[in-house]
Amino acid sequence: MHVFIVYSHPSKDSFTKVVRDEFVKGLEAAGNTYEISDLYEMGFNPEMSESEYYRESNYRLDLPVPNDVIKEQEKINRCDAIVFIYPVFWTEAPAKLVGWFDRVWTYGFAYGERTMKKLSKALFICIAGNTIEMLNQFGHIKSMETVMLGDRIFDRALESKMIVLDGMTKENNQRDSNWEKHIKTVYNAGRTI
Repeated sequence: MHVFIVYSHPSKDSFTKVVRDEFVKGLEAAGNTYEISDLYEMGFNPEMSESEYYRESNYRLDLPVPNDVIKEQEKINRCDAIVFIYPVFWTEAPAKLVGWFDRVWTYGFAYGERTMKKLSKALFICIAGNTIEMLNQFGHIKSMETVMLGDRIFDRALESKMIVLDGMTKENNQRDSNWEKHIKTVYNAGRTI
């Protein structure tokens, strides 16, 4: 299986990067291939231009799609599964990843007369400072799933799932034990995608 990883974190020294690398080890152990778009490393522009907005809001297939967006769409159509790895910022993904969806999910590709292939799987691996209990208590998990699985993926993949690696704030006394548990989870997710 060929997997496209969309990775979004502003720091090169983060638990999120460790998660990405461990997930890749699992992919490799299972004989899968992959490619990565590291949105911060590649300087992906998350801001939709006025001409992009005009194209999308008016469903204009005759207007051009920017080259950086086309490259991301080509990666999607090469893969069997797509995986998003990112930290949770205020119950949402980082702005770069939100902007990636805004720009890459274009009319004629992800909606309308679609040219985006239907993917086998979509997986979201997000790292949260809060615990699952707290995220559930306030309805945040449900909100995150509604946005990512229900809206952004919707029917674009045969199977979609979200894994929340919780309790990773530096103030949490359980962070070290959570670290080990989460690393095993993502390695196994890579092996079984």
